[in-house]
Amino acid sequence: MEEKKINRINELYKKQKSVGLTQEEKIEQEQLRREYIELVKRNFRLTMGNVKIQNEDGTIRDLKSK
Repeated sequence: MEEKKINRINELYKKQKSVGLTQEEKIEQEQLRREYIELVKRNFRLTMGNVKIQNEDGTIRDLKSK
């Protein structure tokens, strides 16, 4: 995610805590948060897809999803 978008998420959070947000800002905040969460999930899945498990007998296998 672009640094600009992360900064905007933080700006909206601070404004929400101090003076509140307009309806448009609430919508923008929700969209940015959803985008950020989806990126985190995607990165996590990619990372977990590269994890290998070494068995006791020394063989290495991929981590399988349940």
